[in-house]
Amino acid sequence: MTLFTPVLRRPRGRYALVTSLLAAIALVGAPSLPARGGVPAAAPSPALAQAINRTREAAQAVLDQSGTEHCLRGKLTNALLGLSASCAGAASPLCELADRVVVTTGWSVTFMETTARQLLALAAPPAGPHTQP
Repeated sequence: MTLFTPVLRRPRGRYALVTSLLAAIALVGAPSLPARGGVPAAAPSPALAQAINRTREAAQAVLDQSGTEHCLRGKLTNALLGLSASCAGAASPLCELADRVVVTTGWSVTFMETTARQLLALAAPPAGPHTQP
């Protein structure tokens, strides 16, 4: 009789991102089911304004390269997951971008920088009327 012991390896490449996303979802939480059937109770999500601010901060950190590639990828991933959860099906361009990006695999630095620029453009506060003295 032979024993087989599987070797656990750390995922690499596109599978690493999927693994990271699944871990982030586990941290954010999933909706809980009610005790006696019916509609699942929605997990509370952060306010949309707060999620947008976190996304702006993460996007700016990517553009400023203020961290390792791995940390910046995690920061942007977490911010986008929070934004996507806060949007709750809203049809804004910012929410649609967040929903599209979080399911994309193989985030290169170039992809993260392009995404960060798009996020900042879409998340920019509306310009108010300019008055000149």
